[in-house]
Amino acid sequence: MNSRTPLRETASLSLEKAPTLLPPPLSFMAVKNARKTRNRTSLLVFLSLVFLSSYIFFIQRPALSAHHRSATVASSPLAEALDAMRSTHLASDQHRKVFSSNPQVQLTPEQELAAVSSFLASLSANVIPPSVDPLRPIDPQLVLEFDTRSSRAGEEVQAMVEDVWSRNPVMLYSKLYSPISREIKSTLFSMNLHPAPTIFDVDVRDDVDVLKPLLMRLTSSSDLPILLVGGKPVGSITDIRDMMESGELQRKIREAGAVSVEKKKKNKK
Repeated sequence: MNSRTPLRETASLSLEKAPTLLPPPLSFMAVKNARKTRNRTSLLVFLSLVFLSSYIFFIQRPALSAHHRSATVASSPLAEALDAMRSTHLASDQHRKVFSSNPQVQLTPEQELAAVSSFLASLSANVIPPSVDPLRPIDPQLVLEFDTRSSRAGEEVQAMVEDVWSRNPVMLYSKLYSPISREIKSTLFSMNLHPAPTIFDVDVRDDVDVLKPLLMRLTSSSDLPILLVGGKPVGSITDIRDMMESGELQRKIREAGAVSVEKKKKNKK
């Protein structure tokens, strides 16, 4: 280079002849360390999976099995109760099927009167359904508490008849606003009977339209009041007056099981 060579040109030539600088290649040790790191990570992941699988299989599974067994044991009493209910229901169905094949018990007029009277006396809220035809025999199932198709239904009817009249030896089907009914009530109250007379004021009952003609059919009476002693109609008010004067009414009442209790006199001071 002489003094005539321009400086700009000389700089350009120097840059063109300068070698290109490349990044230094990775060393063997660096590559080896990177591979070790990856291998260690893979091993840790593998060991973690093995540990998790072992935990689930050997620890969690027995615990879940024990929980399942305890739940099964706890539910067994309920299962037994359900099985018992099913067995009882099946037995009841079979019981009903056996009885359903038997004919229903037939009531005589005297038994029907006893059944109706027992039904009304057992609970004050009991009424004869309006669907009942009073001119026809009543369905025994409506007024009897036992199975009317049972092989023992006849015996139970007889026991019911004896029970109702022993509990209610004197029964009066009356009218609340009837002078004759008031006279009979006064006569009975004057006897101070035990058990006390059972009295139904038919004309103020909700089932009067069914009960009144039903009683007329069963007792062959023409009107209320109807006095029953031992389950049998006594007669008209004239018959009752005559029997009261002769002592016949008192005798019938004693035979039916009611006794006249003497009233205690109040001590005078």
